Amino acid sequence: MPTKLLFFGATADIVGHRNLEMSELVGLSAARALNTIVDKFPLLSSHKLHIAVNQEFASAQEVIRDGDELAVFTAVSGG
Repeated sequence: MPTKLLFFGATADIVGHRNLEMSELVGLSAARALNTIVDKFPLLSSHKLHIAVNQEFASAQEVIRDGDELAVFTAVSGG
């Protein structure tokens, strides 16, 4: 089953979509999955990126499982 990817803010502008699916991310660590996404969309490398798995910030070592939803977004600040 492909992994659903959600893009927010500048990442959506760069990718040209708010959501996509990629099947090659299952079994990768979150860090490696993010690298794979950046390899596919090199302009993302100009941003400090974060990744969430199933609506929770992911550790670099978290393994992507079949059916997971990944969100890719830039650093945000609030006040």
